[in-house]
Amino acid sequence: MRVARAPLGRLTACMAQLPDFLVIGAKRAGTTSLYRYLADHPDVRSTRLFKGSHYFDVRYDRPWWWYRSCFPLRRPPAALTGEASPYYMFHPLAPGRIATSLPRVRMIALLRDPVERAYSQWSFERRNGHETLDFEAAVAAEPCRLAGEVERMLAEPGYESFALRHHGYLARSRYGEQLSRLYTHVDPTRVLVLQSERLSRNPADELARAWAFLGLPPHEPAPLRLDAAPPAPPLAADVRMRVAALLAPDVERLVRLPRVDVCWPGYPAVEDARS
Repeated sequence: MRVARAPLGRLTACMAQLPDFLVIGAKRAGTTSLYRYLADHPDVRSTRLFKGSHYFDVRYDRPWWWYRSCFPLRRPPAALTGEASPYYMFHPLAPGRIATSLPRVRMIALLRDPVERAYSQWSFERRNGHETLDFEAAVAAEPCRLAGEVERMLAEPGYESFALRHHGYLARSRYGEQLSRLYTHVDPTRVLVLQSERLSRNPADELARAWAFLGLPPHEPAPLRLDAAPPAPPLAADVRMRVAALLAPDVERLVRLPRVDVCWPGYPAVEDARS
């Protein structure tokens, strides 16, 4: 009689190191680049996955041992480990799940100009066959597409919303709303807000903030080689202005939150905060 063997991940999960940090978003803001920069630090060990498990958003039905098995085994000398799942900041249930399961974890939010992020996501969804509308039509359709989705997810924790994940262009750019929700679960001192544009222009300066936040010694980042997606056509100035007006109230909310310093031209709240 053959005795069934438990999966190797299950047998070794108790010896795995839980994450010290999470890159929680935002989608299309450069989280892949940020995670690769972090994993390049000699005192950081990467996950066994590409960059993230999506455990706290779309894989929460999996057992805890599965999540632990995504991380390297504990061994001296001590090093940090973490993952990046850009849906964590936006998913309505993820912040509470993280706070319960990882009460001491540190989180990094990477934010990009809200209009540029929304447009980049729309282009990404078009390339992947999830969107057929043009950008302005998709923005106009968003309220109807997302209507009732968050409420259903809260009522049915196992429900996965395709619309919320793939068609929330403006919703996922409302960082003030997302961080405010996160701060009801965790202390803001456990969250570092970085800016995508600064990371692209001068990685060393922005990463210096990340090293200090994580308690790591300074490290000169190695150049990254990423496969760039074909660029979308430039966003027309009048379209950008209309979409920025829709997002302006949330930008005003964002800059009033603690530990937030962003520099995006064209948003009065940002310019007032920096004057």
